[in-house]
Amino acid sequence: MYSGSSDGESHEAVQRRIPPASSMPWVRNLRRFIGSGAGLGSEALMELETKRILLDIFKEKQQKSAEAGTIPSFYKKKPEEGSISHRVQRLAKYRFLKKQSDLLLNADDLDAMWFCLRENCVIDDATGAEKMNYEDFCHIASVCTEQIGPKCRRFFSPSNFMKFEKDESGRIAILPFYLYVMRTVSLTQARIDMSELDEDSDGFLQAHEMEAYIRGLIPNLAQLRDMPAAFVQMYCRIAAHKFFFFCDPHRRGKACIKKVLLSNCLQELMELHQESEEEVTDTEQAENWFSLTSAQRICDMFLALDKDMNGTLSKQELREYADGTLTEIFIERVFDEHVRRGKSGGGNSREMDFESFLDFVLAQENKDTPEGLTYLFRCLDLHGRGFLTTADIHSLFRDVHQKWIDGGNYELCIEDVRDEIWDMVKPADSLRITLADLLNCKQGGTVASMLIDVRGFWAHDNRENLLQEEEEPEEE
Repeated sequence: MYSGSSDGESHEAVQRRIPPASSMPWVRNLRRFIGSGAGLGSEALMELETKRILLDIFKEKQQKSAEAGTIPSFYKKKPEEGSISHRVQRLAKYRFLKKQSDLLLNADDLDAMWFCLRENCVIDDATGAEKMNYEDFCHIASVCTEQIGPKCRRFFSPSNFMKFEKDESGRIAILPFYLYVMRTVSLTQARIDMSELDEDSDGFLQAHEMEAYIRGLIPNLAQLRDMPAAFVQMYCRIAAHKFFFFCDPHRRGKACIKKVLLSNCLQELMELHQESEEEVTDTEQAENWFSLTSAQRICDMFLALDKDMNGTLSKQELREYADGTLTEIFIERVFDEHVRRGKSGGGNSREMDFESFLDFVLAQENKDTPEGLTYLFRCLDLHGRGFLTTADIHSLFRDVHQKWIDGGNYELCIEDVRDEIWDMVKPADSLRITLADLLNCKQGGTVASMLIDVRGFWAHDNRENLLQEEEEPEEE
């Protein structure tokens, strides 16, 4: 029999005789073989790769945490004029725009496409419209590619076909498709032209760059070809200002090219491509800001108001605008909010220059737009609180009421007009009217006219009679 102590001693002796695993060569070799990943199964390799990826993510997060205390770089200095980097940048920009321009369809290509569309379409028996189904669409794409080249292929994608309204037979009209191609080409060309004028390549145009773009368009616009050379600079100044009024709401002095391309201003300017102004009525010419008639009208208006011929308008001179129908308080507010004080800083030195006058006219003629209404709301907001109260409405309409009575009209109650304005706007807060309320009610321009112009209030008061007069000529 063995005693307990002898068993313990023999066990310890056995342990001393077995060497540790790390000292055994075959164990080291096996560990080295497994650690390299060779000889592992697909699941083991996937597990190893997952661990490696997670470790990389962990290290990246640790690095970001260490750098969190430093301010990231958000400003990169532009290369100096004439430097190598500046020249390389301009060359790269020129080559890129040249490549994009070469991919555009020219006038001959567009004519060829229109010919292919008409030759390979079918006539709708019911409407007489020229249409094509998807098979025709693909066939026309092949024909156009052969005649024009691969640059027209992008217009014949399945997604483009699905953009257009289809009849019960799954056909689309060829005219809307062709107009889509023309508009796409026109906008792309406009973007290339604007980008060429963008000197610092930041995607924005400054005033002189926008004027240069418009000056380059004048020879191609049928209604502007005969413009007197002496008036070109003034016309470009007036035309460019509308783009900045609508596309530069924060008045930073530069307009985003993308915003310019999508604005109604560019479309209005392109309407002057019509061959002769005889096709356009006098009213349409006056309503188009970019027409020669409109530009000359604005210049004549400013010169007529500038009695002392000093190139600026005083409050007294601006009161004669629109035959003196604007209220005194509104004129005061216009100078408070939108006219900068002169360098001398005196109270009489604040006068409206031509640029501010253009803003003023644009706001008056576009009261129903968000930009025009924003301009006017700053004038209506007497205390700069961002909203109008019943007291503000009463103060604003008091001058309109006085001009109304002076004009020999019937007596009216200011409180009734105030209640009517509240009913028209239906503000979210029953105690105040905000700019958002005026925009949402779709009658903000009418409300603004009622509060600043006695003629605007008269038009609202006689709206039913005016509507009837407009309908009678149409019936005749």
